[in-house]
Amino acid sequence: MVTIKDVKFKDNFRPKVFVTHNDTPIVGINLLREKCDVIVSETNSSQETLDKIKGVDGIYWVSHEKLDGKILDAAGPQLKVVSTMSVGIDYVDVEEFKRRNLPLGYTPAVLNDAVADIGVGLMLAASRRFHESRLKIDSSQWERRPQWLLGQEIRNSIVGIVGFGGIGETIAKRLTGFDVAKFLYCGHNKKKSAEKYNAKFVPFMELVAESDFIIIICPLTDETRKLFNSEVFSKMKKTSVLINIARGDIVDQDALYEALKNNQIFAAGVDVTSPEPLPADHKLLTLPNFYITAHLGSATVKTRNDMSLLGAMNILCGLAGEPLNEAAY
Repeated sequence: MVTIKDVKFKDNFRPKVFVTHNDTPIVGINLLREKCDVIVSETNSSQETLDKIKGVDGIYWVSHEKLDGKILDAAGPQLKVVSTMSVGIDYVDVEEFKRRNLPLGYTPAVLNDAVADIGVGLMLAASRRFHESRLKIDSSQWERRPQWLLGQEIRNSIVGIVGFGGIGETIAKRLTGFDVAKFLYCGHNKKKSAEKYNAKFVPFMELVAESDFIIIICPLTDETRKLFNSEVFSKMKKTSVLINIARGDIVDQDALYEALKNNQIFAAGVDVTSPEPLPADHKLLTLPNFYITAHLGSATVKTRNDMSLLGAMNILCGLAGEPLNEAAY
């Protein structure tokens, strides 16, 4: 639920705001238009952004293109606020925003439910071999025997969550109905919210070795880049299932390919890759135990509308000199 506040500008100020993508849900754009002159990108190109942000008071960054000092310089010193329409901000030079003391908004929390649903959906699809069974049907190889295409169950399993934030907690909430045996999680600190799920805080490699399902939902940082590599895959159970709904670069995809191809792990389900989109001829797509969705984590009508509204409110608050609804730092 997004809180819509009636912010007020001084001296009949009507700011200019540039929106970087013309497919931004209209609810957010309409909210901005009530108090601002809104310019919406026509081509969604980087060059158009550089051309049109000069002199604007706010930028609504609906893109995963790099957002750094070059963009801020192009806008000019009158720029008062920027908001993304995302929870991950690994493409943003946050330190540059801090240096300029420029408000930066983002849109967490409102997408927790939708992204958690994708995570659980990938767990089911990968562990129960949905894609592989479809391939068998397409090639007329459907077999009728008791031990054909047996999968892994979530029931009585150990689920490891790498990144127990809002989405991680929502996944744990979803999975309590699946009679999970135990939740493990890792990170920099223990989380109070984990206590209600009896989730145990453990070192990363302990989580890797013990978990039947590993769900990646941590930010992409220098510390987590290629965190899942050949060494980590060698420590996982052969029956384990890896789920990545965070960022593609957290997983070494060459190492993942080898682990799946050689049945070092049972399966993987990902909503994120590197690059995006993943090329149609990528070797991972040849594997029957690799499950992929096209970065659809927050892609529901309600969630994208909520994200659009939250980002717009961040812009309006920043223009009025008020605290942002969701500040990125």
